[in-house]
Amino acid sequence: MTTPRTSRSGFDLTPLSADRITALAAEFSPEERHVILHQGTERPFCGLLLDNKQAGTYTCRLCGLPLFRSDAKFESGTGWPSFFQPFDPDHVAELGDHGHGMLRTEIRCKRCDAHLGHVFPDGPPPTRLRYCLNSVSLSFVVAGQPTPLRS
Repeated sequence: MTTPRTSRSGFDLTPLSADRITALAAEFSPEERHVILHQGTERPFCGLLLDNKQAGTYTCRLCGLPLFRSDAKFESGTGWPSFFQPFDPDHVAELGDHGHGMLRTEIRCKRCDAHLGHVFPDGPPPTRLRYCLNSVSLSFVVAGQPTPLRS
């Protein structure tokens, strides 16, 4: 049995089992499955959350873990939703990505290992980071609404 882990902000980070991830992804479209489970990338300027201006929290599409707050979102001009800091650094895992002839840093959900996008060192102050996300990897919870984890 996996020992529960809790983030600094109080969320359960216990990794989901492979069977549970498969069950949660059963409702995904082929594109969602490709991006979230197989480290794909959606086309730029077509994601449903790119132009979202509502106050709230962006959560993992697979498990519901809070990933980014709307007040950390900015217009990067890249065609993907971009943020300068995560909801909680404990919620986002960073991995070296040497694919496509580039050296990048991939970001994944710490709880379910869903592919989110990449982080780059060309963002705005105060962090100078740009977390560049696939819209299909995210769900949005309007401010004031509960943020339920899917387990």
